[in-house]
Amino acid sequence: MCNLYSIVSNQQAIRQLSMAFRDTTGNLQPMPGVFPDYAAPIVRNTAEGRELAMVRWGMPSSKKALLDAATRRAEKLRAKGKPVDFDELLRMEPDAGTTNIRNTTSSHWKRWLGVEHRCVVPFTSFSEFNRDAGGDIWFALNEARPLAFFAGVWVPQWTSVRKMKTGEETIDLFGFLTCEPNAEVQAIHPKAMPVILTKPDEIEAWMSADWSEAKRLQRPLPDGSLAIVSRGVKRDPPAHPEQGSLI
Repeated sequence: MCNLYSIVSNQQAIRQLSMAFRDTTGNLQPMPGVFPDYAAPIVRNTAEGRELAMVRWGMPSSKKALLDAATRRAEKLRAKGKPVDFDELLRMEPDAGTTNIRNTTSSHWKRWLGVEHRCVVPFTSFSEFNRDAGGDIWFALNEARPLAFFAGVWVPQWTSVRKMKTGEETIDLFGFLTCEPNAEVQAIHPKAMPVILTKPDEIEAWMSADWSEAKRLQRPLPDGSLAIVSRGVKRDPPAHPEQGSLI
């Protein structure tokens, strides 16, 4: 599961490669460490066209996940002899979000697989954690860390409780797809890797094709496509200041 990545490419390169004609991010600064439940740049389909925007990472979790979490919390409260209003407990159950999406046949995710909810997430490197291998292991297309994109989905104005202290919030959210790992990632994280788009035609297909075609992109990169560029750190800064294009 990828829960940490870096985007240190320049803003113009992101717009150009994704064909985003609107940009609401302002002066986009390098982000050498992007963590779950924080805002990050995505290029999303909107009614007004393709837009580069800052959106919070973590799609809504399933009803079952929230029900199970609320049930566990209710059991702990009852064990302490405290009264429980389960409906209210469930409504206020914190949901920090689901960062990675694997099972696209699930009814929970199917509603957001149409073109109107698709996005691409720019990145220059991503981390998979393996304590025995040195902690955070950073992968990129090569040592220069060229720009590429995760295949993602987004949802507008979703109301939920992200944190107990802030209560209900209504915000835009995104996540990205995962798939079987290729050889490089499997050696570190055998369960999954992000779905990565490295070519302009792949980006265009993800953003505009029917799901019957777009779903074919949920596949690992060929073996040998990724390099380990850093180990044991939570931030992966740019290798070269001129970063900004795909290989």
